[in-house]
Amino acid sequence: MSVLMTTLKRLATKGSLRQLDYQFARFIEAKSQHPELAFITGVLSSELGKGHICLPLKDVQGQAVDLATKVGLYGEAALELNQSLLAVDWAALLQQSPWVSKPKEHEADPLPLVFDGERLYLHRYWHYEVTLAEKLTGFGAAMILKPTEVQKLSQLLDHLFARSYHFLFSALSHSQSLTQVQRQQLVCDHLDVVDDSQLDWSSIDQVLLHATRAEQLSSLDQLVPQAACVNWQKVAAAIALTKRFAVISGGPGTGKTTTVTKLLAALIEQAQQSGHTPTIKLVAPTGKAAARLTESIGKAVDQLPVSPELKAAIPTESSTLHRLLGALPNSAEFRHNQANPLHLDILVVDEASMVDLSMMYKVVEALPKHARLILLGDKDQLASVEAGAVLGDICSFYHYGYSSAQGELIAQLSGFTTLANQHANNKGSRVGDSLCMLQKSYRFDARSGIGQLAKAVNSGSAYQLDAVWQRGFEDIEQFPLDMQNYNQLIQTMVAEYSHYLKRIAVRQTHSESGVQESMTQLAKAGLDAFARCRLLCAMREGDFGVSGLNHRIERALVARKRIQTQDELWYHGRPVMISRNDHALGLYNGDIGICMLDDSLAEPRLKVFFELPDGSVKSVLPSRVPEHQTAYAMTVHKSQGSEFEFTVIILPKDFSPILTRELIYTGITRAKKRLALYAQPEVVKRGVKVMTERASGLMVRLKG
Repeated sequence: MSVLMTTLKRLATKGSLRQLDYQFARFIEAKSQHPELAFITGVLSSELGKGHICLPLKDVQGQAVDLATKVGLYGEAALELNQSLLAVDWAALLQQSPWVSKPKEHEADPLPLVFDGERLYLHRYWHYEVTLAEKLTGFGAAMILKPTEVQKLSQLLDHLFARSYHFLFSALSHSQSLTQVQRQQLVCDHLDVVDDSQLDWSSIDQVLLHATRAEQLSSLDQLVPQAACVNWQKVAAAIALTKRFAVISGGPGTGKTTTVTKLLAALIEQAQQSGHTPTIKLVAPTGKAAARLTESIGKAVDQLPVSPELKAAIPTESSTLHRLLGALPNSAEFRHNQANPLHLDILVVDEASMVDLSMMYKVVEALPKHARLILLGDKDQLASVEAGAVLGDICSFYHYGYSSAQGELIAQLSGFTTLANQHANNKGSRVGDSLCMLQKSYRFDARSGIGQLAKAVNSGSAYQLDAVWQRGFEDIEQFPLDMQNYNQLIQTMVAEYSHYLKRIAVRQTHSESGVQESMTQLAKAGLDAFARCRLLCAMREGDFGVSGLNHRIERALVARKRIQTQDELWYHGRPVMISRNDHALGLYNGDIGICMLDDSLAEPRLKVFFELPDGSVKSVLPSRVPEHQTAYAMTVHKSQGSEFEFTVIILPKDFSPILTRELIYTGITRAKKRLALYAQPEVVKRGVKVMTERASGLMVRLKG
């Protein structure tokens, strides 16, 4: 066996490399009789397991890639390996190998590997990337709107995004001793003013001082015209009206769901003027995210200033991507694909940051040719668990700005003429013209520590983190990790989880009707109560990981007599999370359930109750529950798509490469009202400086 293959074998034995990676390298060596090709294939396979789509031969500085570091070797061992690889001309090796395809445009020979001159791919992932880029670029082509259509859509957007002075009036009322400058700042913040140079501030201030109710601020419509403002929600809707492909990205509380609901109303009205009502589907990657989308869209539709008929045409029920595509049991393929496309006109995908390259490819392949695709998500969140960072790659085009033509069209539709001026000479790009970043959080106001902390984490600045903690916000707490605080964390979780356990202890009787709630109603109430609080971990194993904390919380609940396990796996009150999709049962990775004694049966027995995306509750016998784990604690990765009124986060005592800015930001932004962070301050500060980077050629291909 060659030195290189011996190295891979040793790394696989140690666990630094997966056995899959080593065995794939062995297969390539057996076929090609070329240990160098086998070695780099093993590295590529390992990189794919870490979320990278490809293996670039050079780093961002243009230096040859450090393969020793890629496989987890450092120090003398890395130096020794790199010395043995110095003589290898990787580009020449890959160009000449009969086992590596050299693609021409969008075609590649059916070989295991593909080398495009800069990056090495497994053939399947090269195909996914190239096809997705081609489809999205095609979707990004401008739609031709007649002047009469532009005028009608502009009027509709003005109606849907009409100014509300409620929040501005509320802010003025809560602060009686404001200076004139502070009042001006409130106007700029609440009315999205971007150019105040031509505003008559003395007249504006008189309106502010004399208003005794919100309606009296309406004269600001003339004093602060649209031309001086930019409402990014309205811009997002305008973009989606001009493109078959649109991306609306923003942090928590920036109004992505509100925006897309108003957008759907505009799209329906636009289609109805052409004589048909579009078929719209709402989806998310997980059951929990789909359930949240169903709930938030339903609330947003109720508040729309449109006719009951138009409201009725907007769907309020969402499903998972797997259900939409028609997952086939025991198969990686789906019922809907290019040969059997989906029956829809508009597809909205929420939590798009969680969608990996493979799934995004399958979604886009299954779209009919006329369909519109709208992606919603937060580009700053963790990338997908599987390979790729599709939303992040797409959103990188935001820095290019809009093309002059798109800037002009958005200005005509929205009334925000500053956009036309800002992008007057831009060439832009098709993908960039399809993007909108929502920039104002409506959930976290200036008094919210959660919003300020999330912003500080995204800045990557230790100074800003310290500044947030020093301001004494009431909704955030930080506890250094010592034995006392660790025990306090366990007791906090026992106290919080006691609420849902008390709720499922006995079925309630309706006070007026005297009717006892059904088992399904009890299960729904228990699931809702459990969803109010959650403990999030960065790691799976150890005292600071999911497994260790699940065990300790369970033992503490037993000691406090909140649960009775009788040392059995299944017991009344056990929360579980599915970790493997089961298409036959309709339960998917990330779905949360609670085990309860079903006393509605002639012979009461334990069942596990899950809430489905449509709000209904499904019960399953414990013996039929797919692969799962106890869910008092869960990883930050698994929490994506969820929100909790009270979020508790624990990070490891010592720094680990798993701690990144995206992970910490994602954990913090799961909190709606309260956040408790158990971590060493220096570990947090070091973590926010580490950004996740995933190797991919998607950005290059989207440039065209």
